[in-house]
Amino acid sequence: MQRSACRTRLADGSLDYYALFPQAGSATADAADNAGDALQTLIGRIWQEQLQCASVAADDHFFLLGGNSIAATQVIARLREELGLELGLRLLFEAPTLGAFSAAVARQQQDGGVAQGSINALSRQQPLPQSLAQNRLWITWQLDPQSSAYNIPGGLRLRGELDEEALRASFQQLIQRHEALRTRFFERDGQALQQVDAAGEFNLQVIDISDLPPAEREARARQIREDEARTQFDLEKGPLYWATLVRLDDEEHQLLLTLHHIIADGWSLNVLIDEFSRLYAAAAQGQRLELAPLALQYADYGSWQRQWLAQGEGQRQLDYWKQQLADEAPVLNLATDHPRSAQVRHSAARHDLRLSASLSEAVRQTAQARQATPFMLLLAAFQTLLHRYSGQSDIRIGVPNANRPRLETQGLLGFFINTQVLRGQLDSRQSFADLLQQTRRTALEAQAHQDLPFEQLLEAFPEAREQGLFQVMFNHQQRDLGALRRLPGLLAEELPWHSREAKFDLQLHSEEDRNGRLSLAFDYADELFDAASIQRLAGHFISLLEHACLQPDCALGDLPLLGNAEAAQLQQWSVAPCAPAEQWLPERLHEQLRQSPERTALVWDGGQLGFAELHAQANRLAHYLRDKGVGPDVCVAIAAERSPQLLIGLLAIIKAGGAYVPLDPDYPAERLAYMLEDSGVGLLLTQTHLLGRMPEAPGVSAIAMDSLKLDSWPSHAPGLHLHGEHLAYVIYTSGSTGQPKGVGNTHRALMERLQWMQDSYQLQADDVLMQKAPISFDVSVWECFWPLITGCRLLIAAPASTAIPIASPSWCRSTALPRCTSCRRCCSCSSMSR
Repeated sequence: MQRSACRTRLADGSLDYYALFPQAGSATADAADNAGDALQTLIGRIWQEQLQCASVAADDHFFLLGGNSIAATQVIARLREELGLELGLRLLFEAPTLGAFSAAVARQQQDGGVAQGSINALSRQQPLPQSLAQNRLWITWQLDPQSSAYNIPGGLRLRGELDEEALRASFQQLIQRHEALRTRFFERDGQALQQVDAAGEFNLQVIDISDLPPAEREARARQIREDEARTQFDLEKGPLYWATLVRLDDEEHQLLLTLHHIIADGWSLNVLIDEFSRLYAAAAQGQRLELAPLALQYADYGSWQRQWLAQGEGQRQLDYWKQQLADEAPVLNLATDHPRSAQVRHSAARHDLRLSASLSEAVRQTAQARQATPFMLLLAAFQTLLHRYSGQSDIRIGVPNANRPRLETQGLLGFFINTQVLRGQLDSRQSFADLLQQTRRTALEAQAHQDLPFEQLLEAFPEAREQGLFQVMFNHQQRDLGALRRLPGLLAEELPWHSREAKFDLQLHSEEDRNGRLSLAFDYADELFDAASIQRLAGHFISLLEHACLQPDCALGDLPLLGNAEAAQLQQWSVAPCAPAEQWLPERLHEQLRQSPERTALVWDGGQLGFAELHAQANRLAHYLRDKGVGPDVCVAIAAERSPQLLIGLLAIIKAGGAYVPLDPDYPAERLAYMLEDSGVGLLLTQTHLLGRMPEAPGVSAIAMDSLKLDSWPSHAPGLHLHGEHLAYVIYTSGSTGQPKGVGNTHRALMERLQWMQDSYQLQADDVLMQKAPISFDVSVWECFWPLITGCRLLIAAPASTAIPIASPSWCRSTALPRCTSCRRCCSCSSMSR
């Protein structure tokens, strides 16, 4: 839990910063009139206590004073308790100054909205039902009791004079105070129950390794930490925590605590640290500190939550999530280094890094400028990274939610945390700022629907049971270990650790320290990813984050991913082995026509066509296309079988100045329809016998090239002025990782590729090159155009096949075929044997 000091506003114009929050500005002037002084005084006092500020003025901004999402949650919880009024977290984000927020709360009072009913303490005479969250982990444990995936290990390095008796006494009080530390789980008559046992004596395991040589102690202590983290808990017998003290010498110890997730969560660790430090500080001075009694325990909350959700709230929230996530549960397809195995458990590795202070501050300021939090900005950046890596636009990430909106739950140990699925719908053309606003809305709406247990959400999507509702998780925490400074005579620091079992393919953990400095950790299934791949991914995330903060209005697809070293390497690789292109494809085609008009250009099984006739037919169609509005950067779709007509169509589009979009006629109609719509084409060139297979697309005219009467159109090339950055073609990816994506290429890039091919392989005028790749495959580009700019013959393979018929070896010999892009796929095995 972060407690930030008030930040003094600057006198250099930064007060204008508040103009970026229109809701706040419009309400501030009238806040005192709309809300009573008493209400604003009450809210101001809560802000002061929460943010540790000496004073708060009406125009002070909650998030510029150091507030964050956790602090906002606690403020809302305090107000619910004090006013008996139901308030949403969104209210503080939309009215973030004291005056505006007070006015908004006053309006909420006038509109009504009574807070949720109180939580009653239950009798402990009989076992109590498990909470909905506990039941999820109970079932998981029964399926695999040996797993340590749901252990929560923590460790402190303690330097100085440790009082072991004070340590034991402190933990004894914690066990007495928190029922979660003495709860076990079982089933009776098919009902999942929990039993709270009486507080027994705290058992502290002490391992003394001070007799080892100093050089060996750290390694031994690290091994002990690893072993403790893999503790196998028996949920039926308990206890579900395990404490170990490792003595390295008289002045250095390591305190290790491992809990099962069914009794605790990340917030619980903050509670433990805070209370342990206060209890130890008193015990070390020979005193016994009595903490304020807890009004209820976790088991009381669990029973209340079940009843509250059953009264209609659960269905209301389920309806929201079903609408938010729609009917589909798409799998995020990240390219892996190794194939996925069928084993149940997957080992995990971690890559850590710490953001610079300047980048951490840039994240905070960029988020605040848009009424967001660092969590929201980091989530938007992570969504962008996954979008860029996968090519998918529907990105779903699992996010754990603290789920402690009620004040009386915030000092408890227990498994409150609830996993939510935050969906991002990304477009590479939208700006990062737009995505951040979308992510902000999604996060705030999720906060208002945080109570629905994840297992109930999963039941609503049975088709997602096998692959899950998400494959990647993001967890953001605000940690303040300042409480450890209370330990008298000790210097305490947290020991690093991470889970050795991977729950998901990839997890990003981000953490803010008390000064706002950000650290990141990427946990990954190391059977899927190599360490080098994750290190590269992490570097790309940092680069993306830096540029998103510098240029939030930049399109997602334009945010640079490469670091300086990678960019330099790419530049080195990109040095062309041949001279830059100075002519574009239409000019080179015309030049070759002028040199060899009578030579044979195309050969197929049943005919041939000379360069002059090929260009004449293509020119007539090009003039026709120009009349239809085709020109530079205008995309024209073409779906035709491999044939002379296909080549004529491609040449015509190029000669008209357009960019061709090749569509494989064998693709499913749904995919063809998507490509037609996504590419924005207005014309589709095809063949008569394929018209029935082409889907109808709004605004797209389908033209059968073989049915056109073009004899009256000019046979010379249309006048055209192109430059190298004009599009030559747009080819769609296979869509194996989601929807197909259109990838455009320019005339400059195309000609430099063709020049490199010619420099490398030296086609001669008497050569023959075979065209056999589908036009939806990029190899077809140079198969089609390379021979036509060098004057050799282009042999067109039979339609609907990438293999030459059995009889074709003699045909190949008759055409003197010396060049083919892939001999392995040219002939059948039997024909090769001949």
